[in-house]
Amino acid sequence: MEKFIVSARKYRPQTFDTVVGQAHITTTLKNAIRNKQLAHAFLFCGPRGVGKTSCARILAKTINCEHPTKDGEACNKCNSCKAFNEGTSLNYFELDAASNNSVDDIRELVNQVRFVPQSGRYKVYVIDEVHMLSPSAFNAFLKTLEEPPPYAIFILATTEKHKILPTILSRCQIFDFKRININDTVDHLQDICNKEEIKADKASLQVIAQKSEGCMRDALSILDKIVSFTNGHLNYSNTLEHLNILDDDYYFKLIGCILQQNLSGALLLYDEINHKGFEGDLVLNGFSEFIRNLLVSKDEKVVSLLEVVESFKEKFIETAKKVSPAVLISALNILNEAEISYKAARNKRLHVELALIKLCYLQQAIELTSEDSTIVKKKVVDAPLAFRITAIRSFNKEVKNETSNVQHKPSNATLVIETGRVNKNENSLVTEEAINYAQQTVTADSPSGSRLATLDKIRKQYRNNGTESNGGSNHSLQPETLQKAWNGYIHKLKETKNPAVPSFERSFLRIKDANSFEVVSSNSLEQKFIEHERSKLFLFLRQQLHNNSLQYSVVVEENPEEHLKHEVNLTAREQFQKITEQYPMVKELKDRLGLQLDY
Repeated sequence: MEKFIVSARKYRPQTFDTVVGQAHITTTLKNAIRNKQLAHAFLFCGPRGVGKTSCARILAKTINCEHPTKDGEACNKCNSCKAFNEGTSLNYFELDAASNNSVDDIRELVNQVRFVPQSGRYKVYVIDEVHMLSPSAFNAFLKTLEEPPPYAIFILATTEKHKILPTILSRCQIFDFKRININDTVDHLQDICNKEEIKADKASLQVIAQKSEGCMRDALSILDKIVSFTNGHLNYSNTLEHLNILDDDYYFKLIGCILQQNLSGALLLYDEINHKGFEGDLVLNGFSEFIRNLLVSKDEKVVSLLEVVESFKEKFIETAKKVSPAVLISALNILNEAEISYKAARNKRLHVELALIKLCYLQQAIELTSEDSTIVKKKVVDAPLAFRITAIRSFNKEVKNETSNVQHKPSNATLVIETGRVNKNENSLVTEEAINYAQQTVTADSPSGSRLATLDKIRKQYRNNGTESNGGSNHSLQPETLQKAWNGYIHKLKETKNPAVPSFERSFLRIKDANSFEVVSSNSLEQKFIEHERSKLFLFLRQQLHNNSLQYSVVVEENPEEHLKHEVNLTAREQFQKITEQYPMVKELKDRLGLQLDY
C-alpha cells in the first residue's frame, strides 16, 4: 500500500512560479538572482501558511542550481537540485527557533558558518519562527548577521515581526507576505482536484477558501478531510455539514422574519437551528457576518468586498435593497453586544432569543423621517426643564400702605416676600435676584405703587444687612472683646485636640477698622492652619462679637525676635564651664574626688 502524503506536503511549491498569491515577492527574488544582487540576510514575515518557508527553500535551491533557467528558476535536473529535493544537500541548514532558542544553539550555528561549502556557491541557513529566540541569543547572532562570510546567506522567517529586535530588522532585507485571496485559493484547489480526480463544485471550494482565511496550508488540510468524508465527491451541502457552518439560507429566512416583525417565526427558526447542534455564539457570529455582507451589498463601490459564494451574491444585493442602513447598523450593534456578553450569560438560549426579540422590534423602535432628502434617526431627548428658583418663606402679615392707609393682602403674585428683617447670613435668603423677580411679578399683578415702595424698603434693608429693620447695629471691634473671643475659640480647639492650636496661640490680632481686623502669623504654615478654620471661625466670632459685617484676613509678617537661634557647637571645656556656672556643686565634686576631665 502506497503511503499517503497530505496535499500540503505533496503539492508544496518547488519553483517560484508555483507559489500562490505572492507574485510581488517571487518576482523580486528572481530578479535579484538573475542580476546577482542577493542580500546576505532576508526576513520573511507574514501570516501562517502563506509560503514563507517554501520561498526560503526555493531560494536556497535556486542560488545553488548549476544550470538555472532564463527566468531565474532552478532546473531541478542538476546534482545540486536533485540533492536538495531528496533532502541530502550539505549547503542547506534549517533551524527551528521555537525549540532551539538558546545562546548555545546560536553559537553552534555560528561555528558552522566558518566552514566553506564543499560544493555549490552558497550555504543557506534558514531560521524558522525566529521571534522565539531569546534576547541573549539575538545578541549573540548580531555580529555574524551583520558581516557574514561571502558564501553564507541567512533567511529568517516569522509570523510576529513586532517581537524581533530592531537591531535584527535593520540588518535584513524584509519581505512581507500577504494572505492569499479567495480566488487564488479556489483556483489552486481546483487544480489539485483535477490532478487527484476529485469531483468538487465551485461553491464547496469557495466555502473551504473562506474557512481557511487566506492560509493555503489550512485550505489543503480541510480539502483532505472533506475528501475522506465524502469519498471524493464534494458539494456545497456536505462541505457545510463537515465544517459545521450554518447555511446562509437560514440567515435569509431570519432577516425576512425581522423585516416582517414575525417574532414567532424567528424563535421557531432559531429552535430549528438549535436542534441541528449549532451553539448560540456561532449563530450570533454568523448572523453578524451576514448583516455585514448586506451592508456591503448596498453600495456598488464596495461590492468587491463581499466574500460569499457566487450563487448568493445576487440574493444578497436584492435583499440589501429591502433593508435600510439604519436597521442594519443598529442590528450589528445589538448582535455585537450579545456576542460579547454571551459567555457571561447563565441561560445561553434565552440570551440569544432576547437578541432576536430586539431585532424583530428594531424597525418599530427606530423612527425615520426624511429631512432635506436625507434619512435622519430620531433620538429621544429629555424635555426642557422649567425655570427653578429657591422657595421663599411666606409672611402672612398684611402690608400697610403708608400713603393711603389701605391694607393690602397678597394678590395672585407668584412670590410673597417677608417684609420683616432680612438677614443675608441666615439660611432663608432673599437675594437681589429674587427681589427683582418679585418686583416684576408684583408690577404685573398689581397696578398700585404701594407694593413697589415695600420692595424698595426690603432692598434697602438687604443692602444695609438688616440694620434698619430691627433698630439694632453692629458692635464695633474692641481689642479686649476681640482677644477674649479669640481666646475662646482657642479653648474650643484645645477641647477637640486640633493641631491648629499652636498657630492660633502664636499669632496676634490687629484691628483695621470697626468691622475688620488682621491675623498676623509668622510663617506660611501657621497661615494655612488658620485659613483652614476660616468658616467655623467666622461663625464663632460673629456670634461672640455681635457683628454680622465682621471681616478678617490672615497675613504673614516675619518677626526677627522669634527666629530660632542657631545652636553654637561648644568645646568640651566650654561645656564644663557652662555647667559649673549653673551648678557650682559639680565643680566641688570634681575637686573633692580629684577627677580629671578629658578635654
